[in-house]
Amino acid sequence: MSGPGFSHELRQRQTQSLVLAPQLRHSLKILQVAALDLRSVIQEELQSNPTLEELLPADGVSLDQERDAENTGPSPDSATPEAREEMDFSKEFEILGKLDQDWRDHLANAGGNQPHTAEDAERRQHFFDSLVSETSLQEHLMGQAELAEISPAGLEAMRHLVGSLDDRGFLTQTPADLALQSGLPLEAMQEAVRVLKTFEPAGLGAKDLPECLLLQLQAQGRGTILAARIVRDHFTLLTRRRIPDIARRAGVSIEKVQAALDEIRALDQAPGRRFAEDINRVVVPDATIEKDGDQWKISLNNDYIPRLRISSTYRDLIAKGTLSRQDGEYLRERIRSGKFLINSIAQRQQTIERITREILKAQADFFEHGVSRLHPLTMTQIADIVGVHETTVSRAIANKYLKTPHGVFEFKYFFTPGYQAEGGRAVSNTSVKELIADLVSCEDRSHPLSDQEIVGRLKEKGLNVARRTVAKYREELGLLSSNLRREYV
Repeated sequence: MSGPGFSHELRQRQTQSLVLAPQLRHSLKILQVAALDLRSVIQEELQSNPTLEELLPADGVSLDQERDAENTGPSPDSATPEAREEMDFSKEFEILGKLDQDWRDHLANAGGNQPHTAEDAERRQHFFDSLVSETSLQEHLMGQAELAEISPAGLEAMRHLVGSLDDRGFLTQTPADLALQSGLPLEAMQEAVRVLKTFEPAGLGAKDLPECLLLQLQAQGRGTILAARIVRDHFTLLTRRRIPDIARRAGVSIEKVQAALDEIRALDQAPGRRFAEDINRVVVPDATIEKDGDQWKISLNNDYIPRLRISSTYRDLIAKGTLSRQDGEYLRERIRSGKFLINSIAQRQQTIERITREILKAQADFFEHGVSRLHPLTMTQIADIVGVHETTVSRAIANKYLKTPHGVFEFKYFFTPGYQAEGGRAVSNTSVKELIADLVSCEDRSHPLSDQEIVGRLKEKGLNVARRTVAKYREELGLLSSNLRREYV
């Protein structure tokens, strides 16, 4: 149709996209999982791929012999052209490398420069940490909801409800508002709220801090003790640390109020913030850095990673070329998948080893002297040296632990922005947090340090840290504000 008010315009737009094949996605998954989880992934592949074999200690084959076996048979000359093509998977790894380069080019063209402030660097670091986050609060709650006694409508409301919680686990909107937003019945939303408040950890779904604390006390069967009465009836006085006034109104001694406050301090002020982390997780170091004489030594943990090889029986069948077309295609695909898995595991270990070596170089003072000498370090710095993109480093260190002379730490512990101290010395955020914790531990409990006073103490040490940053670090350390830390003698 044409005429007044109508116009037609044809436009062409050329776009380029890179779609990851299943094998490439599998390779990224292998890079990301921890050693214990990797064993499960490999066992699944062993069960589904008949051409794969696990080398057992009883086989008496060394790692070098295993590699030689993988590199020697069948020879390219003895295999059919189709087999040779199917066994060549260098293109896949070239694509993985291209992914890194494409990302680097994209960020360069977009003007992605290094962050200039510690706050910018922290936000950037949080982004890369989030790429490989563990079980979320929402996943944790929906897992409990699936097992709870709740109606189908209530379960549907629960899905909307858990997505509305803030990072503390608080529900800042009323059930009526949530029902209106979701189009679900108010009764179903009220049921979901009621059931949510019975979930673990206790305190989730509260509308504010007092209710959160009361839910925890009630879950412990202590809903009528003095601590609960103070939270319920005197919370304003509690936040102002008006201990004498609380004692007078509650009709108890100051000593009893002080004891009740100790019980309140032990409660979780933000139960949602413990996600995603599993405090009961079994930690197996993926790598170890230890001193051997005057030299530092790096060793990877291969104990939980099965050693694999392609079955010689199936390789011989392919080499003979006597199979039917259908059987031959199936076996070639399975051998190709198995070879790709073996190389992906080797590439994973190599990447972890290279990153670990660069961490050792960048954090040499930490390994010699401890946490107080941790330096600022970003994934961008390591990625540039190793020759990969930041997202690859992020995946490689996800859920992985490094054993050091000072204890076992998450790999991401060594990546932290920092501050420039006087004299040009760089100090990591982790070290700043340790300084804050030390200042609070040594303070006069009757006159605790305010956040501004902590800023002043840090400035005396040559560190210029904003008050809001001190407050954030204090909260991350689980330290209360100064008025809640004050004790009356």
